[in-house]
Amino acid sequence: MKSLDDLFLHFLQDVYFAERQLVKALPKMAKSAQAPALKEAFTAHREETIHHVERLEQVFEHIGKPAKGVPCEAIKGLIEEAEEVIGDSEPGPVRDAGLIACGQAVEHYEVARYGALIAWAQVAGHTDVVALLRQTIDEEKKADKMLNELALKQVNKSAATMAKAA
Repeated sequence: MKSLDDLFLHFLQDVYFAERQLVKALPKMAKSAQAPALKEAFTAHREETIHHVERLEQVFEHIGKPAKGVPCEAIKGLIEEAEEVIGDSEPGPVRDAGLIACGQAVEHYEVARYGALIAWAQVAGHTDVVALLRQTIDEEKKADKMLNELALKQVNKSAATMAKAA
């Protein structure tokens, strides 16, 4: 990577790979969650993630590059962590708390990536893609906030109660 455009393309391909992996991972997370609100959150965010992929394809089109991903070890690790939580816990509030933490880790990763892409698009003159990227980062931040509220208002308290009862 020798230029900001090279870096932009690489990170765009990285997040494209990540979003496509999440489309596959979110149904398993939803199925493994017990709290109905958490199931719904993961299911709804999967639908949003499909739109994230579509928007990224529009960004690729705007910059004249083919829409393709590059393997993203970070997202692979975050998904693997969610699979460990599922495999190492029983269905219930403790698993749900772990799934929320994993979901938030993914959102934080995505917010960081989209934030960098927006900044680089602005300085590189790719102003036509900034709105697409901003729409997605706003949805990622909203998903993180919703998961946080679900954890604080419901799931973490239930998980703590489970620990005391054990």
